[in-house]
Amino acid sequence: MLMDNSNKEARVYIVGAGPGDPDLLTVKAMRLLKQADVVIYDRLVSEQIMNEVPKGSTRIFVGKETGKHHLTQDEINKLLVSLAMKGRCVVRLKGGDPFVFGRGSEEALYLVKNRIPFEIVPGITASSACTTYAGIPLTHRGLSNGVRFVTGHCRSDKPLDMDWEKLADPTMTLVVYMGLANLPEISKNLIKHGLPENTPAAGIENGTTPRQRKCISTLGQLQADLEQESFKAPVMVVIGQVVSLADSLDWFVVDSKNAKYQKNNFSKGA
Repeated sequence: MLMDNSNKEARVYIVGAGPGDPDLLTVKAMRLLKQADVVIYDRLVSEQIMNEVPKGSTRIFVGKETGKHHLTQDEINKLLVSLAMKGRCVVRLKGGDPFVFGRGSEEALYLVKNRIPFEIVPGITASSACTTYAGIPLTHRGLSNGVRFVTGHCRSDKPLDMDWEKLADPTMTLVVYMGLANLPEISKNLIKHGLPENTPAAGIENGTTPRQRKCISTLGQLQADLEQESFKAPVMVVIGQVVSLADSLDWFVVDSKNAKYQKNNFSKGA
């Protein structure tokens, strides 16, 4: 027997799933997943988090990667409205935080245009979580006075258009989302505008998950090191003096043989 949802209020929940580790999912996000009729999810939402979706709920994958989109953004927007108008409890699940390079605001504006009620549920953003799991503080007294977040991938694959002079600030931490493909251009421009080649830099692949890898290097050498280690997206790039603390603050240890991770208790030196 089909359930009559005609009297239910249309509503969409735009939910941040965090960076991958299911333990970092917020209590509110977990509650909404458990009551969702439909979950529309992105490529970077981890399998462990999707396992929390009830078996009877509909799952719709709308992930994007460079040159390959299951649905265009316009199609995703229309899908949200269509499902909400049918009285479904719709959870739009995004990796990290919906409002940090997640296009959550674009989808929310489309819902506003179509008079669909919605809620935004923040998630732990990848920049904070991935750097923390790599032992890299975003700020540290004497090393970094602040943080700048930028995207390394522009819409429609257009050339990067950034204020390189401001970004090449040795007193700041620079975090680059989706920066792997354009890392040669990013490094070249930062060095050209005054950031030393030996500035500590890191790449973090699949941060906070059992597949996490990190590469600690320098601004001038990072691209070559990532290529040598065959790093593939998703990779978070971090540039700044705080990267120099990564070895000392290395608390997250991946057990690759058993495909799981464990926290470092420093028992090796006991």
